[in-house]
Amino acid sequence: MIEQEEQLEDDLELHEYQSEGKVILKTHEKINRDTCGEITLHEKGYVELRLTTRAEMLADDVGLIHGGFIFSAADYAAMAAVNEKNVVLVASDCQFLAPVKFHDEVSFVARVRHQEGRKRNVHVEAFVLDIKVFEGEFKTVITERHVLRLKLTDDEEAQS
Repeated sequence: MIEQEEQLEDDLELHEYQSEGKVILKTHEKINRDTCGEITLHEKGYVELRLTTRAEMLADDVGLIHGGFIFSAADYAAMAAVNEKNVVLVASDCQFLAPVKFHDEVSFVARVRHQEGRKRNVHVEAFVLDIKVFEGEFKTVITERHVLRLKLTDDEEAQS
């Protein structure tokens, strides 16, 4: 019954997407956009996102923004580019190319570059003005169910 309801929700979302002619975000709906960024452009397989750095992101008294916030925004951009309800990150290869400081506006661009079955590779770049500050390749998988609802082993069934 639950699977039928989920399929109905998916069908309704697809209908909304087709009828309105715009991309509807199907993943990470409850993410904190203050710390992970705001999507400014969303097309199939492509996202532009803006992160405004905040005091909560500071790593020191000089104004350095902790790299974890840059990674988090890049991850969010990658997930939104894939835009499947149950997309999860399985690996990444990232380079932090320049520091980001307090009050910087960081622009991210995420593009799905390869897909095979349920796997997607997403390339993400981030810029402050014209300076590239981050680049990464994100490997994702789309699962049939939410990652926290997957039955990973037969032992879990026996323990339930």
